[in-house]
Amino acid sequence: MRVVRLLVPANIRHSSGGNVYNARLAEGLGNLGWEVQVLPIKGNWPHASAKERRRFGSVLGAWEPEQRQQSAEVLVDGLVAVGAPDELEFAAKAGRQISVLVHMPVPETSGPEALQKEARALRAAAGVICTSSSAAGILKARGLPNARVALPGADPAPPATGSRPPHLLAVAALLPNKDQRLTVAGLAGIKDLEWTASLVGSEQVDPAYARQVEEAIARSGLAGRVQLRGELTGDALEAEWNRADLSLLVSREEAFGMVVTESLARGVPVVVRLGTGAVEALDLASLKDADGGMRLPGAALTLPRGGEADAAVLGRTLRQWLENHAVQRDWRSRALEARGLLPGWEKTAGNVVRALTGAG
Repeated sequence: MRVVRLLVPANIRHSSGGNVYNARLAEGLGNLGWEVQVLPIKGNWPHASAKERRRFGSVLGAWEPEQRQQSAEVLVDGLVAVGAPDELEFAAKAGRQISVLVHMPVPETSGPEALQKEARALRAAAGVICTSSSAAGILKARGLPNARVALPGADPAPPATGSRPPHLLAVAALLPNKDQRLTVAGLAGIKDLEWTASLVGSEQVDPAYARQVEEAIARSGLAGRVQLRGELTGDALEAEWNRADLSLLVSREEAFGMVVTESLARGVPVVVRLGTGAVEALDLASLKDADGGMRLPGAALTLPRGGEADAAVLGRTLRQWLENHAVQRDWRSRALEARGLLPGWEKTAGNVVRALTGAG
């Protein structure tokens, strides 16, 4: 039986896309007959202490003699890898074959030191797997080794029932990058229309930003219409999806945006920010017109700055959707068609196996 050790950051405790991907990948590899050992690596990744990095190096076998044979494939979450380039380099010199799973490349805004650490870690890896084509493209543009791509899968789900008045849903931890303040500002511009909205996601990852979002809701006079629901799982999350008519993911940066495919799996159209990997997720289930043109199950908006002008763009798009029932029906129809085009997690696991074994 083939064995893979999946090393994941222990400090990411909320329901992030990376955590969901790692868990479903482990399940999928197990279904393919692999023995999967998931090892949470303690540390404040990617900014771990020297002691935490050395402990990670020991897990890799970085300090072991070259003669010791590696008995399992090793796949390291990129959040850990980019925080420990020294350990990856020592492991490579010791003959260890380590692959890195990149959910999100290091943002350009992180500065040259962080980018250099990423480059060293990925060049020391025996292979790099990205969870989106957009992430692989960013790494290629940085002159880093070519990465294999294993897109996230989507679980089948029943079509959402929706609500009257229409219900808008944004599922993401409350973080500046997810830009819930922009969502609130956009909603503030359509207070004259009938709708409700929920922001579903952890408020504990960045409590200060969560308070800013709550204050923005109050200032905008939306306290009775926009609910902060916190992080939901299981039936409570499914209930929110079931009442949704439109979902929003306006992150400033996004490698893929698994919530997009989660939404489409329920026949719920999506609004995303142009220039992010969320567009790739929307494109994944795009449909062709008779003349060969592409029809998206939602909209990709040009929202690069994150200011008042962007809120106006978002507000206009939401107003058009709310006031034009033909647009609502069209987006809903496309989203329902898209449900049958989404890949499952078994395809994700198969692509990772091919990357680890050098097949295909």
